[in-house]
Amino acid sequence: MAFTSNWVYIALAAAVSSIFWIIFSVFDQLLFFSPVFVFYLPDDAITGFILFTITSILLGVVVSMNVYVLRHSRGLRISVTSFFSGSALGVLSSTCASCSSIGFLLVSTFGGVGVTASAFLSNYQIPLRILSIALLVWALYSISNKLSKSCTIINKQKEKDDMTKNIKK
Repeated sequence: MAFTSNWVYIALAAAVSSIFWIIFSVFDQLLFFSPVFVFYLPDDAITGFILFTITSILLGVVVSMNVYVLRHSRGLRISVTSFFSGSALGVLSSTCASCSSIGFLLVSTFGGVGVTASAFLSNYQIPLRILSIALLVWALYSISNKLSKSCTIINKQKEKDDMTKNIKK
Protein backbone atom coordinates (compact mmCIF):
# COMPACT_ATOMS: atom_id res chain seq x y z
CA MET A 1 0.00 0.00 0.00
CA ALA A 2 1.32 3.35 -1.01
CA PHE A 3 0.17 5.21 2.07
CA THR A 4 2.41 3.15 4.39
CA SER A 5 5.53 4.86 3.08
CA ASN A 6 4.85 7.91 5.27
CA TRP A 7 4.90 7.60 9.06
CA VAL A 8 2.10 10.18 9.43
CA TYR A 9 -0.43 7.80 7.88
CA ILE A 10 0.80 4.91 10.01
CA ALA A 11 0.44 7.06 13.13
CA LEU A 12 -3.04 8.14 12.01
CA ALA A 13 -4.06 4.50 11.48
CA ALA A 14 -2.73 3.57 14.92
CA ALA A 15 -4.50 6.51 16.58
CA VAL A 16 -7.85 5.82 14.90
CA SER A 17 -7.57 2.11 15.69
CA SER A 18 -6.77 2.82 19.33
CA ILE A 19 -9.61 5.30 19.74
CA PHE A 20 -12.18 2.97 18.23
CA TRP A 21 -10.84 -0.01 20.19
CA ILE A 22 -11.41 1.97 23.38
CA ILE A 23 -14.89 3.04 22.24
CA PHE A 24 -15.87 -0.52 21.32
CA SER A 25 -14.45 -1.84 24.61
CA VAL A 26 -16.52 0.65 26.58
CA PHE A 27 -19.68 -0.10 24.56
CA ASP A 28 -19.24 -3.85 25.13
CA GLN A 29 -18.61 -3.20 28.83
CA LEU A 30 -15.13 -4.69 28.79
CA LEU A 31 -13.25 -1.51 29.70
CA PHE A 32 -14.16 0.50 32.78
CA PHE A 33 -12.77 3.86 33.85
CA SER A 34 -14.71 4.35 37.07
CA PRO A 35 -14.14 3.79 40.00
CA VAL A 36 -10.84 2.26 38.84
CA PHE A 37 -9.39 1.51 35.43
CA VAL A 38 -10.23 -2.14 34.67
CA PHE A 39 -10.27 -4.30 31.56
CA TYR A 40 -12.31 -7.46 32.03
CA LEU A 41 -12.76 -10.10 29.32
CA PRO A 42 -15.21 -12.86 30.28
CA ASP A 43 -15.27 -16.16 28.41
CA ASP A 44 -18.52 -15.40 26.61
CA ALA A 45 -17.20 -12.12 25.16
CA ILE A 46 -14.06 -13.46 23.45
CA THR A 47 -15.68 -13.73 20.00
CA GLY A 48 -17.01 -10.17 20.18
CA PHE A 49 -13.64 -8.94 21.43
CA ILE A 50 -11.80 -10.53 18.50
CA LEU A 51 -14.32 -9.14 16.01
CA PHE A 52 -14.27 -5.57 17.32
CA THR A 53 -10.46 -5.64 17.50
CA ILE A 54 -10.34 -6.62 13.81
CA THR A 55 -12.94 -3.95 13.06
CA SER A 56 -11.00 -1.22 14.83
CA ILE A 57 -7.74 -2.15 13.05
CA LEU A 58 -9.46 -2.20 9.65
CA LEU A 59 -11.18 1.08 10.45
CA GLY A 60 -7.83 2.72 11.24
CA VAL A 61 -6.33 1.48 7.97
CA VAL A 62 -9.36 2.55 5.90
CA VAL A 63 -9.51 6.03 7.44
CA SER A 64 -5.76 6.50 7.00
CA MET A 65 -5.93 5.38 3.39
CA ASN A 66 -8.90 7.67 2.75
CA VAL A 67 -6.94 10.62 4.13
CA TYR A 68 -4.00 9.68 1.91
CA VAL A 69 -6.18 9.52 -1.19
CA LEU A 70 -7.97 12.75 -0.27
CA ARG A 71 -4.66 14.60 0.07
CA HIS A 72 -3.19 13.13 -3.13
CA SER A 73 -6.24 13.00 -5.39
CA ARG A 74 -5.53 15.77 -7.84
CA GLY A 75 -6.63 13.96 -10.98
CA LEU A 76 -8.79 11.25 -9.45
CA ARG A 77 -12.53 11.13 -10.01
CA ILE A 78 -13.51 9.99 -6.53
CA SER A 79 -16.30 11.68 -4.64
CA VAL A 80 -15.62 12.71 -1.07
CA THR A 81 -18.85 11.06 0.13
CA SER A 82 -17.63 7.64 -0.99
CA PHE A 83 -14.56 7.94 1.26
CA PHE A 84 -16.20 7.63 4.62
CA SER A 85 -19.33 5.64 3.77
CA GLY A 86 -17.61 2.28 4.32
CA SER A 87 -16.06 3.52 7.54
CA ALA A 88 -19.34 4.87 8.86
CA LEU A 89 -21.25 1.70 7.96
CA GLY A 90 -18.56 -0.40 9.62
CA VAL A 91 -18.77 1.57 12.84
CA LEU A 92 -22.56 1.64 12.95
CA SER A 93 -22.99 -2.05 12.27
CA SER A 94 -20.22 -3.01 14.70
CA THR A 95 -21.44 -1.11 17.72
CA CYS A 96 -23.76 -3.18 19.86
CA ALA A 97 -26.40 -0.63 20.72
CA SER A 98 -28.35 -2.93 22.98
CA CYS A 99 -25.28 -3.89 25.03
CA SER A 100 -24.71 -0.41 26.37
CA SER A 101 -26.61 2.59 27.61
CA ILE A 102 -27.56 3.35 24.00
CA GLY A 103 -30.03 0.45 24.26
CA PHE A 104 -31.82 2.20 27.12
CA LEU A 105 -31.91 5.38 25.06
CA LEU A 106 -33.49 3.48 22.15
CA VAL A 107 -36.11 1.94 24.42
CA SER A 108 -37.00 5.17 26.19
CA THR A 109 -37.08 7.26 23.02
CA PHE A 110 -38.82 4.95 20.60
CA GLY A 111 -40.86 2.72 22.93
CA GLY A 112 -41.86 -0.58 21.32
CA VAL A 113 -39.81 0.06 18.19
CA GLY A 114 -36.77 0.72 20.40
CA VAL A 115 -37.31 -2.58 22.22
CA THR A 116 -37.53 -4.38 18.87
CA ALA A 117 -34.40 -2.66 17.55
CA SER A 118 -32.53 -3.38 20.77
CA ALA A 119 -33.55 -7.06 20.68
CA PHE A 120 -32.57 -7.31 17.00
CA LEU A 121 -29.14 -5.79 17.62
CA SER A 122 -28.58 -8.01 20.63
CA ASN A 123 -29.61 -11.23 18.83
CA TYR A 124 -27.64 -10.54 15.64
CA GLN A 125 -24.58 -8.88 17.14
CA ILE A 126 -21.99 -11.35 15.78
CA PRO A 127 -23.36 -11.46 12.20
CA LEU A 128 -23.54 -7.64 12.16
CA ARG A 129 -19.91 -7.43 13.24
CA ILE A 130 -18.87 -9.90 10.54
CA LEU A 131 -20.84 -7.77 8.07
CA SER A 132 -19.02 -4.67 9.26
CA ILE A 133 -15.65 -6.40 8.75
CA ALA A 134 -16.73 -7.37 5.23
CA LEU A 135 -17.79 -3.76 4.53
CA LEU A 136 -14.45 -2.43 5.75
CA VAL A 137 -12.51 -4.97 3.68
CA TRP A 138 -14.61 -3.97 0.66
CA ALA A 139 -13.94 -0.27 1.35
CA LEU A 140 -10.21 -0.99 1.63
CA TYR A 141 -10.20 -3.01 -1.59
CA SER A 142 -12.26 -0.43 -3.44
CA ILE A 143 -10.10 2.57 -2.55
CA SER A 144 -6.91 0.57 -3.14
CA ASN A 145 -8.21 -0.53 -6.54
CA LYS A 146 -9.17 3.03 -7.52
CA LEU A 147 -5.81 4.31 -6.37
CA SER A 148 -3.81 1.71 -8.29
CA LYS A 149 -5.90 2.17 -11.47
CA SER A 150 -5.42 5.93 -11.34
CA CYS A 151 -1.66 5.44 -11.05
CA THR A 152 -1.58 3.26 -14.16
CA ILE A 153 -3.67 5.77 -16.06
CA ILE A 154 -1.38 8.60 -15.02
CA ASN A 155 1.70 6.54 -15.93
CA LYS A 156 0.26 5.61 -19.34
CA GLN A 157 -0.54 9.25 -20.02
CA LYS A 158 2.99 10.21 -18.99
CA GLU A 159 4.43 7.57 -21.34
CA LYS A 160 2.29 8.91 -24.21
CA ASP A 161 3.46 12.45 -23.49
CA ASP A 162 7.08 11.30 -23.45
CA MET A 163 6.60 9.47 -26.76
CA THR A 164 5.08 12.54 -28.42
CA LYS A 165 7.97 14.67 -27.18
CA ASN A 166 10.47 12.19 -28.65
CA ILE A 167 8.64 12.12 -31.98
CA LYS A 168 8.64 15.93 -32.19
CA LYS A 169 12.41 16.03 -31.65
